[in-house]
Amino acid sequence: MQSLAAVALLVREYDEAIDFYTRCLGFTLVEDTPLGGGKRWVLVRPSGEGTALLLARAATPEQVAHIGDQAGGRVFMFLHTDNFHHDYEAMQARGVRFAEPPREEAYGTVAVFLDLYGNRWDLIQPRSR
Repeated sequence: MQSLAAVALLVREYDEAIDFYTRCLGFTLVEDTPLGGGKRWVLVRPSGEGTALLLARAATPEQVAHIGDQAGGRVFMFLHTDNFHHDYEAMQARGVRFAEPPREEAYGTVAVFLDLYGNRWDLIQPRSR
């Protein structure tokens, strides 16, 4: 059996990223281990189960150039919820910027939001099947 354990997300600074993902999105800080040389192994995860984000501080000019544009302007991550309107309102109250109002699609209720670097995310409550 295989599972996707983590996805690396380029960030400017560890602490500002931890603050955004835990305070604004309500994620849990799973691990923050110093690796030496200023590097850290930082994992955050949504409150439910699933894939974690490895917050990876950009270390080269090429990496810095991709902060906030890891998917070339497309939606990069898809955050599922079982209570869309509650999470949408709570995220707005904590300063999360939404790029559009909520809409109904064949697959569920969705709205695009931006993380602190400008990466585009979908907040989705999937339709029951």
